[in-house]
Amino acid sequence: MAAAGGESSTTNVSDELFQNFYTEVKQIEKRDSVLTNKQQIDRLLRPGSSYFNLNPFEVLQIDPEATDDQLKKRFRALSILVHPDKNQDEQDRSQKAFEAVDKAYKLLLEPDQRKRALDVIHAGQEYVEHHVKEKKKQLKKDGKSLDMEEDNPEVFKQAVYKQTMKLFAELEIKRKEREAKDMHERKRAREEEIEVADKAKRDREWQKNFEETRDGRGQLEDLPG
Repeated sequence: MAAAGGESSTTNVSDELFQNFYTEVKQIEKRDSVLTNKQQIDRLLRPGSSYFNLNPFEVLQIDPEATDDQLKKRFRALSILVHPDKNQDEQDRSQKAFEAVDKAYKLLLEPDQRKRALDVIHAGQEYVEHHVKEKKKQLKKDGKSLDMEEDNPEVFKQAVYKQTMKLFAELEIKRKEREAKDMHERKRAREEEIEVADKAKRDREWQKNFEETRDGRGQLEDLPG
């Protein structure tokens, strides 16, 4: 799947950014079983969050196969942590973080939206699995060792994470492009409606003036030459 129009500096999420994000979050998770208020707010608003937060499961830090009850409990716990009332010293940032959590939760409450998110995650995993399989085939063909970095579960998980985020980003780019196209078409249709209405108005005014001056034109025609 490729992003329409190519990858630009404003839409491309670099591997380095993914790497830094993944590494930092994992370090924090190892240090704290539950992130603090500030750490959660920082996580949700970090550079690149507009793309990272496209994955609702990542926003809520919950397993994609979690039950509805687990999802509800996780939302409550996380929303309390980042709620503006609990973070008086940085209400603006906490409000944005809370909105990200609330948006992710509401999205996952919709069966169709949840299925789409799961489909993206599964597609990311299948892509990496296929990539590893093909790479091992080539290594075997070349008579080289079949050992790969992705044999390490953590490395494989990271590769899936990166690919999944790229897929979410590509879908968002396409959604924005469709939205911009629809807006342009609606604007053009509205302009055409206004143009037709203006023409009809001008025609009516011309006809009215024509009728009002009919008698005057008749008198002029009756005058001797």
